Amino acid sequence: MLARYLKTQLLVLLCGGLVGPIFLVVYFTLGLDNLLQWMLYVGLLITVADVLIALALTNYGAKSAAKSAELEQHGVLALAQITGLAETGTRINEQPVVKVSLHIAGFGFLPFDSQDRVIANVTRLGNLTARKVVVLVNPTTQEYQIDWERSALVNGLMPAQFTVAEDNRTYDLSGQAGPLMEILQILKANGVPLNRMVDIRSNPALRQQIQAVVRRAAEQQSPAAQPAGAGPIPAAPPVQQPIAERLQELEALRAKGVVTDEEYNSRRAQIISEI
Repeated sequence: MLARYLKTQLLVLLCGGLVGPIFLVVYFTLGLDNLLQWMLYVGLLITVADVLIALALTNYGAKSAAKSAELEQHGVLALAQITGLAETGTRINEQPVVKVSLHIAGFGFLPFDSQDRVIANVTRLGNLTARKVVVLVNPTTQEYQIDWERSALVNGLMPAQFTVAEDNRTYDLSGQAGPLMEILQILKANGVPLNRMVDIRSNPALRQQIQAVVRRAAEQQSPAAQPAGAGPIPAAPPVQQPIAERLQELEALRAKGVVTDEEYNSRRAQIISEI
C-alpha cells in the first residue's frame, strides 16, 4: 500500500503538484521574507491538496485492484455483446470516452443489460468495432469488469495458435470466439493466467481438455467436401484493415511528419466515425 501511495504521490507531483513544494522551498530559502509570505500559504495549500489527491487516488486504485482480484478468483468469464455505442463528449488525455451498452450472458447467472463508460483508446478500438468483449462477472451482485486482454484474443486482435505434439501440428484458432472462450474458461478454472505463451505440458488433464477443444474447433473449421460438378468456390471479399491498425499507421505518419496536424485530425475523425 505504501509503495502504491509513493508512486501515486510522485505522479501527482509530476503532473503539476510540484509547484507547492517549490513555493515552500523558495519561501524558507529566502529567509521568511514578508513580501513572499503569500508563497507560504499558497505552497501549503497546494502541498496539502497534493497529499489528499494522492491518498484518494491510492484508495481508488487499491479498491479497483481488490475488485479485479476478487473477480479473477471468483467471477464468471462471460461474453458480452455490444448493443450500442455513444459519444459522451468527454476526453481524457485526448482520448474520447464512449458509453457502451452491453448484453451480458454466461453460465451461472441470468442474462442482463448494462452500460459502461470506457476510454476508446487505440488498443481498444478493435474490440469495440468487433461488437463483443469478454467480461468477468460476479453472478450474485452482477458486478462486472471488461477484460480487454482476453477480449483482444477472442476478437482475433491477438494470434491464438496451439501446438499439439501428439498431432505434430499447430492449430490456428485466431478470431474463433466460441472455442477460445471455452479454452479461456478452462484456463481460468485451473488458475492458469493468460500470458502470451501458456505451457501446459506439466498438467496432463488440463492439456487433454484444451486439446479436445482445439481438435473439435479445427474439424469444424475444415471446409466440407465440394459436391461433384460444382463451380469454383468464390473468392472471399477483401478484408478491410482493422480500425486499430489504421489509427496506429496514422499516428506513425504524423510522427514522421508525412501528414500535417490538420490532415491527421481529419483522417482520425473519419476512421473513428466508422465504428
